[in-house]
Amino acid sequence: MKFLDLLRMSSGNLWKRKIRTVLTVLGVVIGVASIVVMVSLGLGLSRSQMEQIESYGSLTQITVREPWNSDSSEEKRLDDDLIREIESLEHVDSVCPILETNAIAKYGSYQGYLQIRGMPKETFAEMNINVGQGRLPGDDDTLTFFYGNEVLQNFYNTKGNGGSYWETGVLPDIDLMNDTIFVIFDTNAYWSAGSTTEDGQTIPQPKKYMIEACGVEAPNAEDSWSQYGWYTYCDLEQLTAQLKKIFKNKVIPGQPTTKTGKPYKEIFYSELDVNVDDLNNVMEVQNYLTDLGYEAYSNAEWVESSQQTMGTIQMVLGGIGAVSLFVAAIGITNTMMMSIYERTKEIGVMKVLGCDLRNIRSLFLMEAGFIGLIGGVIGLGLSFTISAVINKLAAATQEYMSGVSYIPVWLVGLSLIFAILVGMLAGFFPARRAMKLSPLAAIRNE
Repeated sequence: MKFLDLLRMSSGNLWKRKIRTVLTVLGVVIGVASIVVMVSLGLGLSRSQMEQIESYGSLTQITVREPWNSDSSEEKRLDDDLIREIESLEHVDSVCPILETNAIAKYGSYQGYLQIRGMPKETFAEMNINVGQGRLPGDDDTLTFFYGNEVLQNFYNTKGNGGSYWETGVLPDIDLMNDTIFVIFDTNAYWSAGSTTEDGQTIPQPKKYMIEACGVEAPNAEDSWSQYGWYTYCDLEQLTAQLKKIFKNKVIPGQPTTKTGKPYKEIFYSELDVNVDDLNNVMEVQNYLTDLGYEAYSNAEWVESSQQTMGTIQMVLGGIGAVSLFVAAIGITNTMMMSIYERTKEIGVMKVLGCDLRNIRSLFLMEAGFIGLIGGVIGLGLSFTISAVINKLAAATQEYMSGVSYIPVWLVGLSLIFAILVGMLAGFFPARRAMKLSPLAAIRNE
């Protein structure tokens, strides 16, 4: 018997018993919709969590700092030699050195606190900073600053009752891009100015420097957050040159000193950002850096823990949905068994006429597969509808929960194949029973 003949016969037999077929298909629809929606909830929550983690920084980036308390007699410094060693490691794409220093900014009666981060100018383009005014630090002849959108919150009025942003909720009237802002790098001297030394001399005010702004980060969207907002960025080479010029033979704030309290000739970096080629290789590189004695941390640790938790949640949700599909499989088995009892004589005639036993088995398996296919397609349509309703309700409640349910393409294909396989497996034993029926007994059956 040809395949098309089997296909035509199996579909025709299903529609002869429309009510029974519809009820059986309905069970598959509920089962498929349940398992797809449950899995989509787990995938949606996992994706939302990954996006939230990624908003705090790259998933393939490792932050390296000097150890807090080193038991080794060897000092662990972040210098160019260490950068070259890390760059030679397998899976490492690049290393970005960062020099951090603090400064005091003054504009009229306002005074602010700056957290300055000097970085190689090539790395700014890769940071995806949303520029509101001006541009990112680049090929400037002098040191320029790029201000994050939260920097103004660190300014306060030193005169009168103006107060700070945290007291009034009002940002100071300062245009970081266009106003002339003076910067004091020697913060220790600034806070000690006016006091008297042991030999009776008065400590003078430190020198103020006028640093132009090259750009300002765009304001955050409502209910959003920027990881760059609190920092003031600049070119690493220009910052290093400026600090060496200001602190001649003196200790630069934040830099280590020798045992005698004198400054090193070299300026050490505050942080190294190591970019790894793939998320799966992050922990390998991170463990190597930790073994060297440095503090190394990344979002990969958080991701690994989150993935394990979300994997468990997905298994539980998928198991709940699978129960419905299992019940549907029992319904398919029942339908096929009833079909065999009703078509016993038909099966006997087919055997007497010389029909191959494999064709009889295929006929019933195809009928069961049809039930799974039809139920799977309708169930997927129902799943997309339920998913859209869940996302709409979630978005109306909380804006950041707009993607609670997520149905990828692979889940659509897998659920459809799974529904067909479940149908055919459920029809396997009834098909075997049809094969084993005695032709004479089947023909004589009333």
